[in-house]
Amino acid sequence: MENYWRSKLNSIPLGLYEKAFHKELSWEKRLTLTRVTGFEFLELSIDDSDERIMRLKWSNEKKKEIRDLVDSTGIKIQSLSLSAHRRYPLGSKSEKTRTKALEIFKQAIDLAVELGIRTMLIAGADNYYQDSDQISQDWFLSNLGKGFEWASGSGVILALENWDIQIDTMTKVMEYVRYFNSPWLQAYPDIGNLIYAGADIVTQLEQAKGHIAALHVKDTVPGQLRYVAPGEGKVPFVDAFEKLADIGFQGPVVLELWTEEFPNAVELVEKAGKFIRAQMEEGWSRSYAGHAPQKEI
Repeated sequence: MENYWRSKLNSIPLGLYEKAFHKELSWEKRLTLTRVTGFEFLELSIDDSDERIMRLKWSNEKKKEIRDLVDSTGIKIQSLSLSAHRRYPLGSKSEKTRTKALEIFKQAIDLAVELGIRTMLIAGADNYYQDSDQISQDWFLSNLGKGFEWASGSGVILALENWDIQIDTMTKVMEYVRYFNSPWLQAYPDIGNLIYAGADIVTQLEQAKGHIAALHVKDTVPGQLRYVAPGEGKVPFVDAFEKLADIGFQGPVVLELWTEEFPNAVELVEKAGKFIRAQMEEGWSRSYAGHAPQKEI
């Protein structure tokens, strides 16, 4: 028996963040395009817009419609990105805002359960539009704990993502992962955000070894966090994927694109998906080559 698990690329699904497609699309069309462009699941967004926050109040009929479409298209909604806490931060110094943040948190967990979603991305910022200090950090931790209690009891994994400010590295994310010390709160690295933060991807991924619930991939350049086509930025994808294979990562990968306003979004999505798959294959191949047993001479 080997001394450690070897990551298997052919068992790692590649999913798509829903903002890759036009938001006016029907759910049937969105799920169908996810499959047609070569992806295996979709990540749902509950961002800070009124429109997407209203999804938390979908009727039972609407939720059944979504579940039926998942069945008929064969494309799961496997994860939920909860970024509404940008507008309603868990660490806000306003009691009214914190109350709204917790309401959104609980509703999002309930929606995840009803749609069969397994993993919920949590925003890595305690008070996004304000300065972070000990007070905001304490409130964030306290309210994250409440969400952790709800999610763990519901069988939903919370995965804390490194954002562009405040909790912007895996070093910081892992402080929370170690604090909760539970399989129900893990890390959700975004390799594009790591480059934006000026961090070393390989070193940062090593710190999250054994605690990566899912992975966000996108390209970035210094000073530009979005709208960079994969391969045109500074993210060393092959190095990142080689490291992930080295540390035994086995979980879903989500391609994060911001092309919902682009007229050629479908073409861009398909091209980006092929690029990322090729980078994954090269990274895993390099890892396996580096760990191949040496022949005796």
